[in-house]
Amino acid sequence: MTTGFDAAQGAVEPQRVDKEAASRAHLEVREVLERDSLLSDWGINSILIGSYKRQVSIRRIKDVDVFCRLESVPHDVSGSTALNEFFRVLSDEYGEDNITRQARSLSVENPTWNGLHVDAVPARPAGRFWEIPNHEDPDSGWQETNPDKLTQLSSEMNTALGELYVPGVKLIRQTRRTLIDDHPGGLFVELALYTACTGGQVFGDTMRDFYVSALNGVAQVVDAKVRHGQEIPDPTRPGELLKFRATDDEWLTAADAFKAAAAQADRARNAPRCAAEATFHRLLGKNSDGEVVYPLPVDCNVDGSTKSRLVAGDRTVPGGNQKFA
Repeated sequence: MTTGFDAAQGAVEPQRVDKEAASRAHLEVREVLERDSLLSDWGINSILIGSYKRQVSIRRIKDVDVFCRLESVPHDVSGSTALNEFFRVLSDEYGEDNITRQARSLSVENPTWNGLHVDAVPARPAGRFWEIPNHEDPDSGWQETNPDKLTQLSSEMNTALGELYVPGVKLIRQTRRTLIDDHPGGLFVELALYTACTGGQVFGDTMRDFYVSALNGVAQVVDAKVRHGQEIPDPTRPGELLKFRATDDEWLTAADAFKAAAAQADRARNAPRCAAEATFHRLLGKNSDGEVVYPLPVDCNVDGSTKSRLVAGDRTVPGGNQKFA
């Protein structure tokens, strides 16, 4: 039998047309960059990173991240110089109007890519890790990162948790969209969930149980950060802490929203069927195409009550209270 969580996983899954556009877009940008003679001399060797690579993107795919490892770039090349050269190459191919220079990357748009863009990030070797342009001052230097490791850790966590982690991340990302505005973003809740998983706070053999415990775990991690100053560790660089963009008010809003959502999901464990279904229906909201993510059963009302009578045209008869005369 198809459950609400089965339907929810389908509703947040990126559509095939978006996946095909994403694949076409990143291959095209990588080819453009790799055929440039200077970047070739710098040893460019690009890979995919980000939510698309980790298969935790939700509908619709907004961007694809290309991590451009410059394996032979001279050490005196600044982050801003690398960004300038990327801009030169990409604007020659796509036109300046389709390139947006960001703090650490170049964002490339193309009308044929179904509305998504590709972020190309220059990187240079730095011992065990890599460095990308320093977002606060790309003229003066670079900053350490290790994004490919996160892809590996995500895959390992998914295996360890019975293949529930990746689809669970998608549902938590969707819940974030329902609960709060842009910041903190999807990467934050993904890593808050990863932290909760490493702490043994997330469990369950079904997606329903996993989702409820995941919401509780994320709520605890956010609360610890906001109210007790416990920053989230960077799982890709032991001993380092993660930073995310959000104002104090946005952090407080996120902490309150996830705490309330976790409490609602927890109560749904023992609530009457329609009350529980309405809770998950509300928490998962609508996807980017405006479609309901978690559909209500035909005999349940949005307020969590059970429909009291048959409605003309209904194709399914409500189950009633399962008591018979």
